[in-house]
Amino acid sequence: MTGAACGQVAAVAALMDGEVMSFTVYLSGEIHTDWRDEIRRGAEAAGLDVTFTQPVTDHPASDAAGDHLGETESQFWRDHQSAKVNAIRTRTLIEKSDLVVVRFGDKYKQWNAAFDAGYCAALGKPYVTLHDADIVHALKEVDAEAQAWCTTTDQVVETLEYVLRA
Repeated sequence: MTGAACGQVAAVAALMDGEVMSFTVYLSGEIHTDWRDEIRRGAEAAGLDVTFTQPVTDHPASDAAGDHLGETESQFWRDHQSAKVNAIRTRTLIEKSDLVVVRFGDKYKQWNAAFDAGYCAALGKPYVTLHDADIVHALKEVDAEAQAWCTTTDQVVETLEYVLRA
């Protein structure tokens, strides 16, 4: 067995022996409520070793992310340009995360959140969804690939607590 393989076996054995893990969690999705803060507070109260990352949640700033690249002919090209600049951050943080929480709110359609969930699925990156029961049907494919569906931020924290401390 190589040194690297021995190290991996030792790491798994330590985890199986009740060692507490640390995680980086990317918080994707809806930007109009304080769900991210609720999860952060819950994780802190539970004493979890979690680093949280997130997309730009300032809507006007996100919409203008590509404006420095020059004026465009139409709103489509402005959105296209900004989406590509935003994707640098989003893809990087998703790829570096251990887990992604994807929040779908009830007020707006979050196509970007659905895209993030699909990106996670393509990468084999674990993700959980967070949304109310009344949109289960619309999200059936997204939920089918998720490792868990949560309806409350407390359930997200409980899931993290189990994963990190089991």
